[in-house]
Amino acid sequence: MASASSSRPPSPPAMRSTDMPTTGLGYFSVPFERFVRDDISDWASGFTLLDTMETYFDSRIDLLQRSWAKHSDRLKMRAEERLQELLKRDVFKITANNQLEREAQRFKLKLSQRLISLTQTWHSTKVVRTREKLTFFMGVMLVLFTALMFNMAPQWIHVTYTLLSAYLLPMRVYMYKKRSWHYFLFDLCYYCNIINLFYLWILPDNPGLFVACYCLSHGSLASAVITWRNSLVFHDFDKVTSLFIHIYPPLVFTVIRHFYPNAEQRFPALAELPHLNPVTALLLSSIIYLIWQLLYWKFVFVDRRTKIESGQRTTSLTYLLHDKRGVIGRALSAVAPQRRELAFMAGQFAYSVLTELPAVFVLYNSSFWSGAFLIFIFGVSVWNGGGFYIEVFGRKFERELEALRKELAEATARSSERSSPTLGPQSDDELATVSGSPELKHRTLSAAIGLPESASDPQLLASS
Repeated sequence: MASASSSRPPSPPAMRSTDMPTTGLGYFSVPFERFVRDDISDWASGFTLLDTMETYFDSRIDLLQRSWAKHSDRLKMRAEERLQELLKRDVFKITANNQLEREAQRFKLKLSQRLISLTQTWHSTKVVRTREKLTFFMGVMLVLFTALMFNMAPQWIHVTYTLLSAYLLPMRVYMYKKRSWHYFLFDLCYYCNIINLFYLWILPDNPGLFVACYCLSHGSLASAVITWRNSLVFHDFDKVTSLFIHIYPPLVFTVIRHFYPNAEQRFPALAELPHLNPVTALLLSSIIYLIWQLLYWKFVFVDRRTKIESGQRTTSLTYLLHDKRGVIGRALSAVAPQRRELAFMAGQFAYSVLTELPAVFVLYNSSFWSGAFLIFIFGVSVWNGGGFYIEVFGRKFERELEALRKELAEATARSSERSSPTLGPQSDDELATVSGSPELKHRTLSAAIGLPESASDPQLLASS
């Protein structure tokens, strides 16, 4: 802003004392000359007032401008601080999110590695052997415990059956679901076990349900040990479970019918069934069977047809069709594909009725033949288990011996080539003689299993 002196016209020069007129005022002294007014000084005094006002307002405007500038600077600083805070928060959030994602990925990686490690450990040779030993121990002890309990406390047989079902059936569901075999769980044997438990603990006074459970347990379930070749293989958890599902229900209902002390008090239905009416018994068991058959047809053959035909799921029908050694599989293969399901269901129904005839006409009225029937079914499972041990393990041991014989032959050939390079290859007779030497087998086998020659007995190794 321009100064006041530049905005007004220049003041006239002050009059000297020698220039003043010789009037009546000449007697005033010089200090009083400033009060002398003329027309020019009166006109110039207006600029002085303007200059004063301008100076006053200029200072006030300048103060307002400085105040506004400070306030504006404060607002800018606050805005910048707020922006920095927001940026810091966003950066913190982004950093925190990235850190959480990295931690989640790291946790997933550790979890997957842990699962892989546990899976490898679970399938390791040492753990498998320990698990098989434990299963073998439990299977043998279960047979012994059942036999003792049958003689000493038969009233606890159905309780043992219930407890074992509460453990083995869920394990079967888990294992079959994991292997995509869970469509086998809709078969008649699992349905019958559920019906049996329903009768034992919910409707023990229902005669019709008792007859159906008794006939189905001694019919389809017990005969499945023969049909499906159930084996008493103690170290195999899956085979032990299958045998339990098929052989324990007829044992339970045989005990209830013939060996349970005062059975009518615990199972009132027996008081109304001193004998079985064959027609009524077969009719009641057929009704229970047909209810299952209709549910199975709707749930498996209709609702899951696409998965079954694509090979994603396996059922009893598809399993039997691929079993070319069995009579049922060969018979079903001869039927036209569009009629196989109907033929399979009709065959199952006929098989169920036929296998119930011994229970209706003989077993229900005779404790002796009931015991003989259980011994026969159990003997079949033992025979199948013995065949499994002899054939499967025998063939496996034979293959291992054959591989060992080939390794011995190759080692003998290489050693003879290094010792006498001018000689030709040995004959088969010489090679068989050398490889058949007990001393050489002993030394090679000891080295293969990591034992010194003095730490193992050749006869013991040969017998093992």
